[in-house]
Amino acid sequence: MKKVVVGAAIVADGRLLAAQRAEPPELAGGWEFPGGKVEPGESDHDALIRECDEELGVKIAIGGQVGGEWALRNDYVLRVWLAEVVEGVPVAKEHLELRWLSPAAFYDVPWLEADLPVVRAVEVLLGEG
Repeated sequence: MKKVVVGAAIVADGRLLAAQRAEPPELAGGWEFPGGKVEPGESDHDALIRECDEELGVKIAIGGQVGGEWALRNDYVLRVWLAEVVEGVPVAKEHLELRWLSPAAFYDVPWLEADLPVVRAVEVLLGEG
């Protein structure tokens, strides 16, 4: 059975929120969409809302899904949704750093390999690509 990881492509004023991983060591320093694993009995949306609260300290509103499922290793798949912050200001609780990237700067950070095609898809959805 596939294991699901959810991610939030949080957009504000045309800028995309990127989060720098702190761990595990093989992924530390790489940039990703905030999110995490879906727990047993949890819906994708519930997991995404929980993860954004835990990782960033914000409440989000979830928009449309970005693409379908993006393959990860070890039978994991990544599902990403556009989202916006409806309460709070994102803070790096579990990440090394957060950055708001303008469309011209979407590729100024070294995205994790699995997240890179999602960045391209977000770019197209936002009319930038």
